[in-house]
Amino acid sequence: MKKLTKIFAIVLAVLLCAATCVACTPAEGTSDVKGTIAVVAKGETHAFWQAVKAGAEQAGKDYGYNVTFRGPTAESEEYVNSQREMVQAALNTKDIKGIVLATIGLGFADELVSAFDKGLPVVEFDSGLYSNGADITAGKDPTIGGVATDNKAAAGVVAENFYKYLKDNNLVANGYKVGIIQHDSTSTGIDRAGGFKEKIEALAKADGITLDINVQIKANNAGEYKLGLTALKEWGAQSIFMTNEGVVNEVYPEVKDNADTYKSILFCGFDAGTNQYNWMKDAGKTCALLVGSVAQDSYSIGYRAVELVAKKLAGEKVEDVGIAGVWYNAANIDEQKDKNIFYMG
Repeated sequence: MKKLTKIFAIVLAVLLCAATCVACTPAEGTSDVKGTIAVVAKGETHAFWQAVKAGAEQAGKDYGYNVTFRGPTAESEEYVNSQREMVQAALNTKDIKGIVLATIGLGFADELVSAFDKGLPVVEFDSGLYSNGADITAGKDPTIGGVATDNKAAAGVVAENFYKYLKDNNLVANGYKVGIIQHDSTSTGIDRAGGFKEKIEALAKADGITLDINVQIKANNAGEYKLGLTALKEWGAQSIFMTNEGVVNEVYPEVKDNADTYKSILFCGFDAGTNQYNWMKDAGKTCALLVGSVAQDSYSIGYRAVELVAKKLAGEKVEDVGIAGVWYNAANIDEQKDKNIFYMG
């Protein structure tokens, strides 16, 4: 009997310990969860947004909140109404405590005023801001801050590392020709092209060198970026910076299919994706060399956006968060992929 009593006591102790451990980590549907933070992004299926989602959900776990994540089919203004419905659904979510939002267009004034009236903090993230509050009723802006890639700083990271490569290989001299393919005329395109240009010019100037820089500004239409590539080739570009994944996706096949034409040009880029991975892994063996790129830290964008809401709800002072991005090349691309900074897709 004493033996059975002892066994029973041990089992009971184990069960109590397990129950205590389970209670340590908030789980969906338990009383320990503080509420729900709804994330409405500009997309959902792309690898970039999947990494954002992973970061957002981890922050929810760390701070004790359920996180919902939704986004439209594509990052196009034709899906604005669909995204607005997602925001409305978020506003009506049970136990909603805050919203993280990246809009694909204007017209969210009513929803944002509603969030203000409900006392819900809203964090803007990525580059999808709703006109800096210009369309919101005076005094009823619920936003507490924003989290996004600092495009100018991130492009500066590319310039700094790319210029180092040029110096290390004794390639720079007065008149060295650097081309830039700017993916559009939005603030994102302007900041990335401008950030790269300003930084690489400053670095060269510090060495007493003047660069010759040609910026090709193109629209996001099929064939536009290829036209920019052709124009820079004819101009005599020795290096080319591509400001987003879309440019890389159009330039890479052209460079690969016409290896002899472009083999003397060095490239660097922005963002991530399968084409950039394959190009970098080629290491200049079959086509022109992609020296390196900067990846937006999409995981951290998701994490920090949810964290901002959680900290505000905890009564902490919060402010905008700018993320510079991470430089990667053939040497560390797999490491960055393992860290969810570089993504395929």
